[in-house]
Amino acid sequence: MKSVQDSAERVAASVERVIIGKHLEVRMALVALLCEGHILIEDVPGVGKTMLAKAISRSIGCSFRRIQFTPDLLPSDVTGLSIFNQKTADFEFRPGPIMAQVVLADEINRATPKTQSALLECMEERQATIDGVSHPMPSPFLVIATQNPIEYEGTFALPEAQLDRFMLRLRLGYPKAMEEIVILDEQKRRHPIDELTQVLDLDELRQMQAAIKDVYVEQAVAEYIVRLVTATREHPDVYLGASPRGSINLYRAGQALAALDGRDYVIPDDVKALAVAVLAHRLIVKSQASLREVNPDSIVREVLAQVPIGEPSSSATVGPR
Repeated sequence: MKSVQDSAERVAASVERVIIGKHLEVRMALVALLCEGHILIEDVPGVGKTMLAKAISRSIGCSFRRIQFTPDLLPSDVTGLSIFNQKTADFEFRPGPIMAQVVLADEINRATPKTQSALLECMEERQATIDGVSHPMPSPFLVIATQNPIEYEGTFALPEAQLDRFMLRLRLGYPKAMEEIVILDEQKRRHPIDELTQVLDLDELRQMQAAIKDVYVEQAVAEYIVRLVTATREHPDVYLGASPRGSINLYRAGQALAALDGRDYVIPDDVKALAVAVLAHRLIVKSQASLREVNPDSIVREVLAQVPIGEPSSSATVGPR
């Protein structure tokens, strides 16, 4: 896994030329990229959500499209539509902005649920069906959606089916004082994004995505993942717990994080480091618990503190086999 680690560090270093002081968040974004998963970034405006998506696409040389979600946006504005060509007397498909390798769905919760649902098939099945014809998404395909906090006016809550399709939910947060000074200094004359160049070709990225699937996961670690997810479903303050898709995503994300650390096996600490980002946005808290200001993040942390890791078998004490 040394080659995966070295390549990922090149991409991380490139992205961190633009996103200052957010090493953990950049690593999480790379985890989703290696797993071919999608990212939901929930934060206030102006903290670098859009720049993160642009920096990733430029660093890996992918096509990039941005969709600005607004209340009047239609599903066909996202996926594309068929237009009648009078010269050929036939319908021609005009692809929408979703047909790109890295897609930024900016302020996704400002669109109506009807428009948000246009992303469901694209994100899960890597295709869009228009007029009965399925059009495949390009490879790799990564959706990075940004969302303003729900208390802001003019927003719609994302449906559960939409949230469940995001592998990770991240929050960038405000930079520290010294980091913000560095940001000001870096942008005195031009934005660092203009100087980013490709540091990883697509063939190498696909090899990395294939390599992490071979990272070994001990049975005890897999059982630990299932116990964590089951505990979210049985928690007294939870109306709807994490789905089996959440278990799969936590499993895959653990493999990717292990590879980023240069290991070819997953340890329980990988699962713990990813649990909040992978599981919290999938939980629906009961209304009476919400009144007590209970939030999904705290529930996942509580579950992590309560669920035992379990004893690994002797074959896993030094890694795989």
